[in-house]
Amino acid sequence: MLGNKIRSLFNPSHFQGWGKKRRYFEGWYFKILSSDEKSALAIIPGVAMDTSGNRHSFIQLLDGRAKSAHYHKFDFGSFSASTDRFLVSIDNNHFSEDSVSLDLSELKGKLCFSGNVAWPNPWYSPGIMGPYSFVPFMECYHGIISMDHIIKGQLEYKGVPVDFSGGRGYIEKDWGRSFPEGYIWMQSNHFKEAGVSVKASIARIPWLNSSFVGLISGVWLYDRLIRFTTYNGSVLRKVAVNSAKVEIVIENKKHRLEVMVERDSSASLASPVGGHMDGRIEESMSSGIELILTDHNAGKTLFTGKGRNAAVEVAGKIDGILL
Repeated sequence: MLGNKIRSLFNPSHFQGWGKKRRYFEGWYFKILSSDEKSALAIIPGVAMDTSGNRHSFIQLLDGRAKSAHYHKFDFGSFSASTDRFLVSIDNNHFSEDSVSLDLSELKGKLCFSGNVAWPNPWYSPGIMGPYSFVPFMECYHGIISMDHIIKGQLEYKGVPVDFSGGRGYIEKDWGRSFPEGYIWMQSNHFKEAGVSVKASIARIPWLNSSFVGLISGVWLYDRLIRFTTYNGSVLRKVAVNSAKVEIVIENKKHRLEVMVERDSSASLASPVGGHMDGRIEESMSSGIELILTDHNAGKTLFTGKGRNAAVEVAGKIDGILL
């Protein structure tokens, strides 16, 4: 068991919950869009353990076009995970970084992924959490498995075949006790130019007897990742939210990122609170997002463009993260 824990610590995509019995959740988020962008789904497998030790596994399905969600609950015993790679199964459903195989009442079939863009994972700074990966008392940990990839395959959704070949996907995950009490999260890899993907999240993070505003964001720009994180010295310059828009401005030592989101209507998802999946969050998968990325030292614009099919969540008590 100890070997599994150490191995997973340095590989965030792997199952992290070895030995956990209560007050714990872990979930992987697969975003898939067809090439014509008419079908947009998020598939979220995971496990949940409440304060009393009641445990179950689940697969949550979000339909970004219908603005609907469904929570499939399974016995905890139906969940299994590989000890040496990211491979988890729930009943007859299987998930890895390069494929999903589904056998749900409304969704069946297999998809394969290629050309995955991974977040760097050096031993001294595993994944997007960086050195915070080694802090044992964090409320919630986060991982990026693929910023962008190509999809191949077909699913049968509510009895209708849907071809996802040529579409694009994104994979991330969360684990811990609870989602932050207030956060903003967004992602899109559907820009006019191929090879561009953005993920940004800002949250109020409990820390000992206090808290701080944490930032973990990145832009994949063709062949390089430009990171904006708390641990690399990035600074929030603006965070503004209303019912129609979200605006964020972030700077690191070299770059400035301006993000403007046009919010669309959303669907309600189950979220973890103390391991219970009885919280509720709202997620849109059809918002618009505009990026302006500049090298502020050189006074040069590196990218400007509008993204489609943006997944956006604005959840909880966000007053403490607005600027």
